[in-house]
Amino acid sequence: MSGPVDNATHRPSRTWQHGGVTAATHSTLFPQVPESADAVLDGLDPEQREVALALYGPVCVLAGAGTGKTRAITHRIAYGVRAGILQPGSVLAVTFTNRAAGEMRGRLRELGAGGVQARTFHSAALRQLQYFWPKVVGGDLPRLLERKIQLVAEAAARCRVRLDRNELRDVTGEIEWAKVTQTVPADYPAVVAKSVRDAPRDPAEIGQIYAMYEQLKRDRSVIDFEDVLLLTVGILQDRHDIADQIRSQYQHFVVDEYQDVSPLQQRLLDLWLGDRDSLCVVGDASQTIYSFTGATPDHLLNFRTRHPNATVVKLVRDYRSTPQVVHLANGLLSQARGRAAEHRLELISQRDPGPEPVYTEYADEPAEAEGTARRIRDLIAAGVPAGEIAVLYRINAQSEVYEQALADAGVPYQLRGAERFFERQEVREAGIALRGAARAGGNDSLLDDAEDLPSQVRAVLSTKGWTSEPPAGSGAVRDRWESLAALVRLAEDFARAKSGATLSDLVAELDERAAAQHAPTVQGVTLASLHAAKGLEWDAVFLVGLTEGMMPITYAKTDEQVEEERRLLYVGVTRARLHLTLSWALSRSPGGRASRRPTRFLKGLRPGSGALGLGSTGGGGSIERGGAARRKRRGPVLCRVCGATLTEAGEMKLMRCEDCPSDMDEALYERLRDWRADQAKELGQPAYCVFTDKTLMAIAERMPSTDGELAGISGVGVRKLDRFGVDVLAICAGEEPGGGPGGDDEQDS
Repeated sequence: MSGPVDNATHRPSRTWQHGGVTAATHSTLFPQVPESADAVLDGLDPEQREVALALYGPVCVLAGAGTGKTRAITHRIAYGVRAGILQPGSVLAVTFTNRAAGEMRGRLRELGAGGVQARTFHSAALRQLQYFWPKVVGGDLPRLLERKIQLVAEAAARCRVRLDRNELRDVTGEIEWAKVTQTVPADYPAVVAKSVRDAPRDPAEIGQIYAMYEQLKRDRSVIDFEDVLLLTVGILQDRHDIADQIRSQYQHFVVDEYQDVSPLQQRLLDLWLGDRDSLCVVGDASQTIYSFTGATPDHLLNFRTRHPNATVVKLVRDYRSTPQVVHLANGLLSQARGRAAEHRLELISQRDPGPEPVYTEYADEPAEAEGTARRIRDLIAAGVPAGEIAVLYRINAQSEVYEQALADAGVPYQLRGAERFFERQEVREAGIALRGAARAGGNDSLLDDAEDLPSQVRAVLSTKGWTSEPPAGSGAVRDRWESLAALVRLAEDFARAKSGATLSDLVAELDERAAAQHAPTVQGVTLASLHAAKGLEWDAVFLVGLTEGMMPITYAKTDEQVEEERRLLYVGVTRARLHLTLSWALSRSPGGRASRRPTRFLKGLRPGSGALGLGSTGGGGSIERGGAARRKRRGPVLCRVCGATLTEAGEMKLMRCEDCPSDMDEALYERLRDWRADQAKELGQPAYCVFTDKTLMAIAERMPSTDGELAGISGVGVRKLDRFGVDVLAICAGEEPGGGPGGDDEQDS
């Protein structure tokens, strides 16, 4: 057998024992197609090679995070094709996203195995349904309903049930869950009760809407995505001739992310297979985090029971993360309970040692966000690309404070899997309602019994879905409540910081915050929920908000739900290649009671919380007191006009209360804005990454004439002083940035 080949130089490379294994998560941009079937195996480690050579009978690959599972199964298919054992057209590889299917097809082409079908369950079933429908039913396949939410809304209206936009999304999700678990409308309430599932509405009510939705689809001859699977299953069950035809074409099946298979997808897979066993499945029960959508690891865990003669290969060599990150990941799972935990994989890092995970305790949430932004800025200054950094949180409502902190630090960011806070529908609607109430003033009867600003805001937002207690369960209704609750907390903080504040003042503050954060998506630090981060990885990961009530989330009541929360944190930890920071805040707002506790999942893992005796595979580190120490150093911030203590971030930037007189030079402020726009365009970044509006206002008010005076303004800092200081001081002096004279008050040199 030929040795491994270096694609760039064609020289023999090192064997896997001497570090010649190609990294699991990085590939050459234009790799050379292997010259032979044997060459396809070059660079695989022993377990990956075992997978690639296991071409007969059922195969189960248990693959931990970062162990190269996609590499193993694509090389397996390519080796079978290149060796003449598998015909390309006879192989069907299925996964769960179009992105993953596209990546698999690309890798197979690079390995010389073009022609293999790599698709999602839905796209594979849809092709079969479109082909066989005229033969089975006659005519064209009914129109595919791209978005079912409008039809669900009509079904609810016909059932005389009023649903707001977010409830509508939740009920639509429940209908999807019912269909992938093969639950008919009449059985839905009983199945929900048996599964201890938190339904967003009364189950009987949802069952009625579900039944009406199905009736409307029949009346209009349309089908939805779940119907694609259901109808394909129905045809294959009823028409043995068609089932035989499909089985004659596809003789070998590969299923990626097998822990996420739903009962309906498993039924379809069984029908594709028939009585054959040429099946390879790949998965990791410890990464099951989508059970609320109908996914279950049971099929993976039961695979050896259903196929006693299966070849089982475990991939545990982690090529993604350092020993320190892997040690923490293993420690998390060592405390897990339940059936999935019994099948956990002990990862072994293949990378050189790196920095220990950093555990940071902050006094409050704003301090946590600001501290995270500072650390990110330091990493970028040290050479880590912004696109290789992520901030991961449990729910989307947590993003706003990190958006603001990164904007203040001049760090570009992008949101994944969520709208920016001020672009969310419920936040926009709340803003309109608050603005209307502010204009109406005392004429709004809604505010009759509201004595102060927070109670006024609570009264207004109660019409938009805010309640004093959070709703049960998860989903869109909970996300909407969290967004509205964030606005209520902001109003409470604003009222404490600014005595006598009115609704109009709060609306102006919201407008300022929205303006500072409104920008198109840019290449920058990723802000994402832990669920949205699945399948991704970064050089540096910040896991934030790790307190009881958020991790695990408060509505995780059963042991099974709590264990899924643990797996969610495990997924977050294993996204990091090199740098990993875990943080929590003891209180929500500055000056609040330090009543929060770090997540139970870190007990025995973080310093000072007891020992688990996990060996010496890394671990360690220390807890930093991020927020408390910083606040102690700087002391209270006082208004430079009236001397009052400032607690709101925008006021601290201006060094004055919002309602204290401003001595801002309006013309200077406009010149600074024009200069900022030019800088942002030149840098290819949103304007807030140069300076936020509040920082420009502070500069225009204080008109600094020296580096020291400019550096003393919050939001400037050493990095921005070095980069923009000369220009800003020139503009403040009435000169053109770059040294030239400018303005009507220029002086002769």
